[in-house]
Amino acid sequence: MIDHFYAVIMAGGGGTRLWPLSRKKTPKQMLKIHGEKSLFNLAVRRLEGLFTPDRIFVVTVQNQARLLQKECPIIPKKNYLIEPSPRGTASVVGLAAIRIKSIDPQGVMAILTSDQIISNIKLFHSLLIAGYEAANLNYLVTLGIEPTYPATGYGYIHAGKNIVERLSMPALLVKRFVEKPNRTKALRFLKSNEYYWNSGMFIWKAERIIEEFESQMGMFAEVLHTLSSAMNLPRYRMILKREWEKINTQTIDYGIMEGAKRVVLLPAKNLGWSDVGSWDSLFDFLIPDKNGNVILAKKQVLLDVKDSLFHTMSSDKLIVAVDIENLVVIDTNDALLVCRRDQTQKVKEIVACIKKNWGNQYL
Repeated sequence: MIDHFYAVIMAGGGGTRLWPLSRKKTPKQMLKIHGEKSLFNLAVRRLEGLFTPDRIFVVTVQNQARLLQKECPIIPKKNYLIEPSPRGTASVVGLAAIRIKSIDPQGVMAILTSDQIISNIKLFHSLLIAGYEAANLNYLVTLGIEPTYPATGYGYIHAGKNIVERLSMPALLVKRFVEKPNRTKALRFLKSNEYYWNSGMFIWKAERIIEEFESQMGMFAEVLHTLSSAMNLPRYRMILKREWEKINTQTIDYGIMEGAKRVVLLPAKNLGWSDVGSWDSLFDFLIPDKNGNVILAKKQVLLDVKDSLFHTMSSDKLIVAVDIENLVVIDTNDALLVCRRDQTQKVKEIVACIKKNWGNQYL
């Protein structure tokens, strides 16, 4: 194990783009769509050998904490950091940073996700170790995924030359973070060989990121200072709830990374990485049949069907499809989703419509 190194798993999201399978009672990170283990369980297991359970922290919300604890009881309950309500990834990082700094002023934290697939665990560990080395040189580190196609659903990072310092793996200076591009820009990014997909994974000293909050997000830094001072008080939960209301929703990318100095990227090639962000993303890591179909059902009859995804929660239900292509069909006990593969990002909009018309009945 590496001294002063801690993992932080972000696990409070709702995963609305995976509706109707992802619900409030079964959030995305609890889904078992890649084998017999949930996405959260897989996220914890791939840390084995690099972090002991007491060095793993989970940031989530109250209604998910019990589910996650039951799923992975090896992580101490005190290591579950509870947000009163989601406020974006900046608040997740801040809450974890003050906790880690309080127990280890030299602490380095790896910010990781609970909804991604990573198959090359050995390379993943090597990247984290290199990130730890760079963080101890006071860099803010991000993992950049080498793009394999002109994706429009990911943010991009424009990387420059290698840093002067030598690490166990190459590290590139970051020029800028780029929002999700249109297809024309994505094609240009792919051809340039200078852009990487933003993985949403970061490594830095807890002390360093707190300093960035102080310089770039002053109001939030004041909240963190108050929470840090109250952390061991009996009234901490009450103070946390009160202070949380002052926080604006913000991502760590926009809040900190775009304006920060000394930011480096570790290129991740052949990591076997997939972001489970939409139903279409399942085609990146699940093995299709000879016609390009991904079938998550025990019984099916498909005739002239291509490049489509089928899922049903019922082991007895027979899936029958004729002469279709590029569709996603997700069947649950109380809802049925049918959409084109290239429109699965719109599921989030559909969830908003459902909430407006039926409240939380189908959420």
